[in-house]
Amino acid sequence: MDLATLWFFIVGVLFVGYFVLDGFDFGVGMSLPFLGKDEVSRRQVINTIGPVWDLNETWVIVAGACLFAAFPEWYATLFSGFYLPLLLILLALIVRGVSFEYRHQRDDIRWKRRFDWMITIGSIVPALLWGVAVGNIVQGVPIDADKNFTGSLFTLLNPYGLWVGITTLLLFFLHGVHFVGLKTDGQVHDDAQALGKKLAIPTVIFAAGTVVWTTAIAIGRDAPLLWAVIACGVIAALALLVSVYFNWIDKDGRAFAAGAVTIVFAVLTLWLALFPYVMPASNDPANSLTIANASSTEMTLQIMTWAAVIFLPLVLLYQGWTYWVFRKRVTRSIIEKAEVAAH
Repeated sequence: MDLATLWFFIVGVLFVGYFVLDGFDFGVGMSLPFLGKDEVSRRQVINTIGPVWDLNETWVIVAGACLFAAFPEWYATLFSGFYLPLLLILLALIVRGVSFEYRHQRDDIRWKRRFDWMITIGSIVPALLWGVAVGNIVQGVPIDADKNFTGSLFTLLNPYGLWVGITTLLLFFLHGVHFVGLKTDGQVHDDAQALGKKLAIPTVIFAAGTVVWTTAIAIGRDAPLLWAVIACGVIAALALLVSVYFNWIDKDGRAFAAGAVTIVFAVLTLWLALFPYVMPASNDPANSLTIANASSTEMTLQIMTWAAVIFLPLVLLYQGWTYWVFRKRVTRSIIEKAEVAAH
């Protein structure tokens, strides 16, 4: 395996990590209107991700930086052509991050409720648009001979792109609800389990549709890793069913873990269906960006590889330590005591 191909898979792994970790962040934000019945329960929900949400978002920064360094041609075409949806994602992430920091600055219920809705909207938009973006990358978009995207925002809002977007939204929503069930107690915990049961059927339907549709695209493209696409799709489907089952029998940790496995293999299904392209051209295959024609020089990739070998394990150790420190449940009694102390 040459370094360009290696970095195609490394970038894929970074996006897998981002979607698994920030995915449940988005899901927690989307669950806020359903699980936050009063101020204490809303704080319970938000505090489940309070110590980790910003750490989870660093994965997309690292993934974007590696994409820029390893595949500059891909980065240029992607970020210029998908400028508007990526800008909307960025604005949504800014709104969500600001809301986490500002909602507690005033003891005014209307002030807090406004920021709660901003958290929810700031979670829905990226959860949907990331799926739309990845779906279009896999399916292919119009690209001219100069490697420029020639479509518009409406080009991206096609049936497959929207289907994948709704799939990622539902998967992240369910993943986040399972995380809330794992991290809380009392009414919020019970409501999270009930909400997870309601989300199960539509999530399974859309996820199954995405696996079948993506496999059909890979078959039509004569993808060299078709066997891996099918295998990952089957594993993702089975893991989702297992996640739903564990939620039904009140096994929160196992439901969340199986949900994480679902997202890992769902993203791998899409990523492997793309190989060996990085951005197929739907209008003329000759204009497609591939691993070979979009990658950086060998020297650049060598330097990046050594940097990854040194620093990636340190990042993983630090993130693992953070989750271990904040592993306990966010209980209602803790929030109520904190409110009493504050007043």
